[in-house]
Amino acid sequence: MIETPPTPPASRATLLRTVGWTYFPVAFIGRLPFAMTVVGVLTLVATVRGSYTDAGLTSAFVGIGSAVCGPFLGALADRLGQRPVLLAAAVLNALALVVITALVYGAVGLPLVLAAAFFVGATSPQLSPMSRTRLVAILTRTLPVERHARAIAGTMSYESMADELVFVFGPVLVGVLAFVVGPWSPVVIAAVLTLVFVGAFALHPTARLEGRDAGARVSAAPRSELFRPSILVLAAGTVTVGFFFGAALTALTAFMGVYAEVSQAGIVYGAMGVGSAAFALGIVLLPERFPYRARWVLFAVVALVGSVGMPFVDSIPMMVVVLLVTGFGIGPILVTLFSLTSVRSPAGRATTVMTMVSGGVILGQSLSSALTGAVADAAGHSAAFLLVVAATVMLLLLSGVNWAIERGSRPRLDA
Repeated sequence: MIETPPTPPASRATLLRTVGWTYFPVAFIGRLPFAMTVVGVLTLVATVRGSYTDAGLTSAFVGIGSAVCGPFLGALADRLGQRPVLLAAAVLNALALVVITALVYGAVGLPLVLAAAFFVGATSPQLSPMSRTRLVAILTRTLPVERHARAIAGTMSYESMADELVFVFGPVLVGVLAFVVGPWSPVVIAAVLTLVFVGAFALHPTARLEGRDAGARVSAAPRSELFRPSILVLAAGTVTVGFFFGAALTALTAFMGVYAEVSQAGIVYGAMGVGSAAFALGIVLLPERFPYRARWVLFAVVALVGSVGMPFVDSIPMMVVVLLVTGFGIGPILVTLFSLTSVRSPAGRATTVMTMVSGGVILGQSLSSALTGAVADAAGHSAAFLLVVAATVMLLLLSGVNWAIERGSRPRLDA
């Protein structure tokens, strides 16, 4: 069996004593700017320049920059350590966020805005995958070998839930700030949070426990191992989840432009976050005999059932209900994908693989924002919601592909 049960309480207590109580709030808030950036840029351009197409395209360039450069940052962290990579990325990314805000408000052409958006993505600190690999390095040093698998599986479950919470509630925060303060505020505040909390994460004492010597104890697997079908299907899954996020939020933005105000889209989007976070947190209670491959299938069906009603909704209360139901499926899928990633990562390539898979979310989110924005401009929000349905269909198809890969590669995937 691939699956391993959640970390027992003793392991969690050991981890907390080792990293200190400050680690988890710093690591949680530090990943929030990353979740805010794509939506913040989308909202900024849509509000200031009045074009869903330009807004979606700009946010897409953020995702492309992150997807292209993120794995290189992960590889640098595997080689040089996390601290210098994170500190440099935090400074450059904060500057990039301020610059793109000024450019959007300025009388500059779209190509220059797109170039700035790519640089925003390229410098995005990869805190989430680095947190995972840092905690794994600490656990393998502080726990007996026979407890590694259980402890790591439980830690990955927490990390996945933290990602789910920030990716869902990040847009809510963007919506609130844009509505209350102004469309510039989410992007500028993301810059401040990046400097403060990513910097704090880089300088946290645990960075000394995660060192090059930790990775040097295990010979790195060949680079070809990064492209095994069992890894690629997980990357495809996170890209599709990101596509769902981007399509849902962009279509909802167009929907709110008809029934309320565009700046309130992130607030309504939070309805999905309630269901998504609740089920993501609850997935650790599922029995061990319920394997990850079956969880992916089940929750993809739930997400599909919830999403099929979106193109036909014509009121905000009903949209809240549909988003809530859809979230019941999306949250557990994301947890499942990252749990499988922790099990399948090749030796010595953990940060690189985590960065590849994590980057899939923002890449999919950005690309779908561009496509959905164009559809919303051309055909309206109902047509745009069809892309959300397509994303849930793809998640169901990929769950079948993953099942087939596991059946064909059982000895290699077991852990």
